[in-house]
Amino acid sequence: MDTRRCGAEVPFFCVRVNIHPGPDTEMRLSSVKLTNLLKPLVEDLGYEFVGLEHSSNPKNPALVIYIDKQEGIAVEDCEKVSREAAALLDVEDPIPGRYNLEISSPGLDRPLFTLEQFDQFTGEVAQVSVYAPLDGRRKFKGKILGTEEQRIRLELESEEVLLDVDNVVKARLVPDYSNLFSSTKDNT
Repeated sequence: MDTRRCGAEVPFFCVRVNIHPGPDTEMRLSSVKLTNLLKPLVEDLGYEFVGLEHSSNPKNPALVIYIDKQEGIAVEDCEKVSREAAALLDVEDPIPGRYNLEISSPGLDRPLFTLEQFDQFTGEVAQVSVYAPLDGRRKFKGKILGTEEQRIRLELESEEVLLDVDNVVKARLVPDYSNLFSSTKDNT
C-alpha cells in the first residue's frame, strides 16, 4: 500500500466556527452605539443618562431612554428629551425601520445598567437576569453588596454570588413597597 498519497493515514477533523455575531451580540453592539450617540445629548440637556433599552421585536420595536435628575422627572422633561433625541436619531438614523421612542424616568424599580449604578445602590435589593446560566439559574434576586472588577456581588439568602457584568441581560431594583406605603401613612 502506497501511503505517500495526501492524507492517506492522517485523520481529518473539521470544525465549524460561527464568526457572525448572533442577535444578542448585535443587540449589545447596537445598545453601545446608541448609548454613545444619546448619552452626550441627554447630559447636555442637564439630565442624568441612566441607560437605554432597545427592543427589536418585529411587532413592536422600541427604544426606551431612561433619564433622571435630582428633583425628579416631570412630563415636560420627557418631552424635551424626546424632541431632541428624535431629531438626532432622524439625522443619524442608527436604527433601521420603524420603532417607538420612549423617554422615561427610572421609576421605583430602577433599571441598572452599569457597575457604577450597582455601587450607587449597594444595600438595595435587585432582580438580575443573565444570558448564560450560573449553577443552572438565570434569575437572581438579592441584596447588592457592590462590585468587584467586572462582576456584581449579590447576597442571596446566606450565600454570595458573583455575576459577570457582560453576562447581565437585565437588572432592576426591587422596591420595598410595604416600607414605602408605611412611611407614607406615617407622614399623613
